[in-house]
Amino acid sequence: MAIKRHGVGPRLSQAVVHGDTVYVAGIVAEDPSADTKGQTEQILRKIDGILKAVGSDKSKLLSAQIFITDMRNFADMNAVWDAWVDKQNTPARATVEAGLANPKMLVEIMVQAAI
Repeated sequence: MAIKRHGVGPRLSQAVVHGDTVYVAGIVAEDPSADTKGQTEQILRKIDGILKAVGSDKSKLLSAQIFITDMRNFADMNAVWDAWVDKQNTPARATVEAGLANPKMLVEIMVQAAI
């Protein structure tokens, strides 16, 4: 079975397709000065674009891992997530509090989806 890599860099690929599954790397916001809601909106827009580029969309999400730097911002992140996610096709999901590589980043999201 072929493996196709998208957005290949020296450290990671933005997405990897294997069979009928796409694995999207941890995505962070473009603008780290935004608040939790703003960063989450940016991330989900990027995820939409990545999924579209490989022939998928959020209705085909299988799982999501969300990393948030402060659980006090959990409700703000969830407000954006809840407005975005396909209510008929919610993925398996985990959310953990974690320090991120860039201290200005408040949220990082990784997803896997069917194609």
